[in-house]
Amino acid sequence: MKSILLVALTCFTCLCAFAQSDLNTQIKIKQDSINLYATKIKAIEHSIEDLKFLKIRQELKTIALPKFEQGEELIEHLAMSLVYSEKHEQAKWVAHIITPDVVKGSEGRTNDFRPDPLIKTGSAVDRDYFIKTQKPDDGKFEYKGYGFDRRHLAPSADFRWSQRALSESYYYSNMSPQRGEFNRDSWAKLEDMMRGYIYRNPTAQLYIITGAILTDNLPKINEGVNKVSIPEKYYKIAVDLQNKRAIAFLMPNKKADYPHESYATSIDEIEKLTGLDFFYQLDDKLENELEAQTASKPFLSPTEQEDIEPIYPANLPRGMFNTIQAKIYADKGEKITVCGTVVSTKLSSKGNIFLNLDKRFPNQIFSITIFKDKVANFSYSPEEFLMGKKIYVKGKVTLFNNMPSMTIENEKAIEVVNE
Repeated sequence: MKSILLVALTCFTCLCAFAQSDLNTQIKIKQDSINLYATKIKAIEHSIEDLKFLKIRQELKTIALPKFEQGEELIEHLAMSLVYSEKHEQAKWVAHIITPDVVKGSEGRTNDFRPDPLIKTGSAVDRDYFIKTQKPDDGKFEYKGYGFDRRHLAPSADFRWSQRALSESYYYSNMSPQRGEFNRDSWAKLEDMMRGYIYRNPTAQLYIITGAILTDNLPKINEGVNKVSIPEKYYKIAVDLQNKRAIAFLMPNKKADYPHESYATSIDEIEKLTGLDFFYQLDDKLENELEAQTASKPFLSPTEQEDIEPIYPANLPRGMFNTIQAKIYADKGEKITVCGTVVSTKLSSKGNIFLNLDKRFPNQIFSITIFKDKVANFSYSPEEFLMGKKIYVKGKVTLFNNMPSMTIENEKAIEVVNE
């Protein structure tokens, strides 16, 4: 009896082992199928991306590239095209397209800065922007820069839908030396604004051309091996053909005195400065219409569109200052008169009143505070009556979180401008 039970148990164990083996085999077959399909899907996605690259290059060629000058060579990468200036060791201009794909793109920075292999004369290199030395004690690298950021002309974030295109944006042919306070502030905000436009207009795309004003007398980064020119001004052009909108920006290579949208100009003006002919392949009527536009508001967020441009200094009465100039007089202890438009107000839970001139929160550039115990000195409710009005306000300017502010005690400090 025990022998029979032992045989039966052995057979059962074998059957279980066989069944387990059969299940493992089936699992492996299914997993192999998934891996096979994943490989096929990846290959299809790669093929689709190649078609997108081809479409971008075709559109750039037939729509967006500036007219070539004699002897210039077009450098075509997967998703951006450029003409290189050997004299200045940077691109004369770079053209690319911000497509709707940027909205869902998730690729991150690659930081694989490298020379551009397509530049026959050789592009700039690491040594043109910094010295890299290895420490003997621990083998780590030290970097000594020359005071400039190596800034993308066609920004890498515009290509975050493709790892390949994003990586190519790190070619030194796409780099130009910018001062840090410009690169990381107003220029970065301008780039963000362009991408934000596509988020708000997801069926549109922007043709972008970026470059520096390259002149014969520009200073050089003399510490570098190729003596890269240091531009004094940069431009960026954007065209949305779907909505027939266009804008250009011209910005100095320094900490900006005004918000980035204040540097808006027309494509016509950039053509005058550069001698380039942009969008010359478009129908003449459409080209002329687009290249004359100067309105930046359609490219701003809905909140920013409600802001007001600071008053141009030359248009101010003598002895008065705009909301940007006010910062110059911060913490100097003297009273000045600042002119601007009240674009937002707030009555806090503690009864204090805050007014922002020209720019709304969180981009405010000048604010007025009326504390609760001073509100009674007003014959009107400041947060209601002053909203949307252009005013002159007199008082001492102080800095609060690096923003110029003024605290006033009565309505005599404010004059409403009747226009």
